[in-house]
Amino acid sequence: MFKKVMIHMRKGIKFIIIFMIATFLIIGAVTFLYKPIYSVHINGEQIGYTENKAELQHKINDYIENGEGKENTAFVQVENLPEYKLCLLKKDIVTDDDKIFNEIKDHGVTYYRYYAITENQEEKLYVANFEEAENIVNALRQKNSSNIDSISIIEKYEPDMQDLISTEQAISKLYVETPEAIQMAKTSTNATINYSTTGSVNTSLATSKAKVNLGISLKKPISGTITSRFGAGSSIRRSSHTGLDIAASTGTPISAAASGVVTFSGYKGSYGNMIVISHGNGIQTYYGHCSKLYVSAGTQVSQGQKIGAVGSTGNSTGPHLHLEVRVNGVAHNPQNYIY
Repeated sequence: MFKKVMIHMRKGIKFIIIFMIATFLIIGAVTFLYKPIYSVHINGEQIGYTENKAELQHKINDYIENGEGKENTAFVQVENLPEYKLCLLKKDIVTDDDKIFNEIKDHGVTYYRYYAITENQEEKLYVANFEEAENIVNALRQKNSSNIDSISIIEKYEPDMQDLISTEQAISKLYVETPEAIQMAKTSTNATINYSTTGSVNTSLATSKAKVNLGISLKKPISGTITSRFGAGSSIRRSSHTGLDIAASTGTPISAAASGVVTFSGYKGSYGNMIVISHGNGIQTYYGHCSKLYVSAGTQVSQGQKIGAVGSTGNSTGPHLHLEVRVNGVAHNPQNYIY
């Protein structure tokens, strides 16, 4: 019995040794004749082979992020990125990384970043970077250009590059001399003012989530319940929310968040009855959907002064105050400063 077991064990060991030798020879032959390589596919179609998937993909990623190094390039949009499949092919197979990369480039669309300066939401001219755009707006403010409150900056990403102009040219094109101020009669804050819309207002949809130093402190215009926050979407508006909605009863007094000059007072489309106060240095506050307006354009107001009353005029589903804080025409989150 023991003999039979030993015979079977020897046979088993021989089989294992033969199997290991055969496996080693097969692996050796495959290694000698073949190598691991990646076939590259775009949209299901094979376009070539690469030995170094990581290196090729890094080159493609760099191209997508930086393009070909042209000035003002933001990124390159590539609809279909390559897919890689590992396979074993003969060692004499030709890899073609350059061909694959050029195929990617042929289908890429380069987008350029630049800045448009708008007046009443109409794009007037273009500059290369935000610093230039900000310098232009600040220069117009220092020169007391009469259109400063309708000037704003929009960041653009487009496949077609616009003609850019210098800071000096931009200031010259945009500057409008301020007419002499007309003395206005003092008005009572105890009754609604009946007059046609006065002043100008910028209703650009440009927004920023950044918190900037306003250089002033703001006070709550009303106490109430926040019903819609900055950036929120809604079926009753065509873009994300540019301000903050605070619900309160119709007729609730609205006070100025900070001292300044009223630059708009009247009816403005979806805002309904609205007041805009300029606080200097490009800082403005907007008060929308009012039922009553107690100040007119040109009025100097102090912080906490009653300027209107809560209502539901314009695009509104109920009585509330729509409050905006704008810096150089761009809407910022009011909750970075109050509430």
